[in-house]
Amino acid sequence: MTLRLYDTSARQIRDFNPLVPGCVSIYLCGATVQAPPHIGHVRSGLDFDIMRRWFAHRGYDVTFIRNVTDIDDKIIVKAAAQGRPWWEIGYANERAFSEAYEALGCLPPTYEPRATGHIPEMITMMQRLIDEGHAYPADGNVYFDVRSYPQYLSLSNQDLDNLLQPEGEGETGKRDPRDFALWKAAKPGEPSWETPWGPGRPGWHLECSAMAHKYLGSAFDIHGGGIDLVFPHHENELAQSHCYGDEFASYWVHNAWVTMSGEKMSKSLGNSVLVSEMVKRWRPIVLRYYLGTVHYRSTIEYSEEALREAEAAFGRIEGFLQRAADTVGTSAPAAEVPEQFAEAMDDDFAVPQALAVLHTTVRQGNAALADGDEATAAAALADVRAMLGVLGLDPLDAQWASAGETGRGEELHSVVDSLVRLVLEQRQAARARKDYATADALRDDLKQAGLLIEDTPSGPRWELE
Repeated sequence: MTLRLYDTSARQIRDFNPLVPGCVSIYLCGATVQAPPHIGHVRSGLDFDIMRRWFAHRGYDVTFIRNVTDIDDKIIVKAAAQGRPWWEIGYANERAFSEAYEALGCLPPTYEPRATGHIPEMITMMQRLIDEGHAYPADGNVYFDVRSYPQYLSLSNQDLDNLLQPEGEGETGKRDPRDFALWKAAKPGEPSWETPWGPGRPGWHLECSAMAHKYLGSAFDIHGGGIDLVFPHHENELAQSHCYGDEFASYWVHNAWVTMSGEKMSKSLGNSVLVSEMVKRWRPIVLRYYLGTVHYRSTIEYSEEALREAEAAFGRIEGFLQRAADTVGTSAPAAEVPEQFAEAMDDDFAVPQALAVLHTTVRQGNAALADGDEATAAAALADVRAMLGVLGLDPLDAQWASAGETGRGEELHSVVDSLVRLVLEQRQAARARKDYATADALRDDLKQAGLLIEDTPSGPRWELE
């Protein structure tokens, strides 16, 4: 089956045909580091991590660029309010994003460039755009002339006559209010860099065009990001890059939001859930399961109940892995995933359908264990590990073992495990002295607390029901 994905620019699912056979190039708009990340921020990185893993599983050599916007209006405002250097705020939050991606099992990007490290490339791009009549300087700013590009708004499918372009403070001298800033003139006390048109700092859109060109060349396969970036950010990137002479992205892929009470999760709404706090309450691998197993184009409505359901569902997978390993030994993941799983992933990364195949295999594996069919159980174990590996969710993988599943969630699991084992030891002692009434009562008490006890050849085991 040919791998297919939804292309925002075409507004339909298209067959994926890479520019270079056997290779995939991806540019993902990464963090604007004005604050620590909430789970809505990291969803994009997680979704594209799963896509990247699937491309790699399919045999592609993947180049994955995820940028860092380390200078913008909000960072400057916070720096002034807190009396701190702008770069100190940016770097602290950049580290917080890196730690969040790592905690949730995202592979590091091939390159992770910062905007402020690419000023020369931006100047080169602006100069050509000015020379070609697509941009103009005014009052120390440099603006892109949207009317110079007839295909402007083709990505977001808007009408130019009705367009309201977001505008920042100090953007004076525009020929048309719909023109957007490539470069912003310096204001007193703000960070700035020298250019032929005066000191200033990058516009948000220009930085990504310059970095994509540097690391991926004039044409690449996939440009990704959150659905909220289609306009103005990606629309403006597309216009300036095409006018610069780049073919730019062949496919535009966008993930949906994480919402709370129907609204996009954001700092401004005060409804964000910081990753650093979430991993103290929930195991990171469970958070990854919760955020990564919904289709990337579907909205996730955050709730504690949904997280508990995800924890229980993943617990059933882990329970099978442990039971199978106890019975047949820990086997390596299968070289290939089941055909139905592959078909789902090839169909616009349909993770929910792929996950249904995984859970079916878990049920078949449990049935095989109950029947004493060790060969079938071993095959199911290998298949399950292969599917989990593609999703970055194999708890037996060294990635999670080395991470140690840090956080309060894991500490709590350890405490509960110690307490449960004390009760199980009392239960075993009761059974040894043939006091079955006490043994059964202890087991019933644990069941009432939400724990399922299973007697295995290597001793009793527990898991959440």
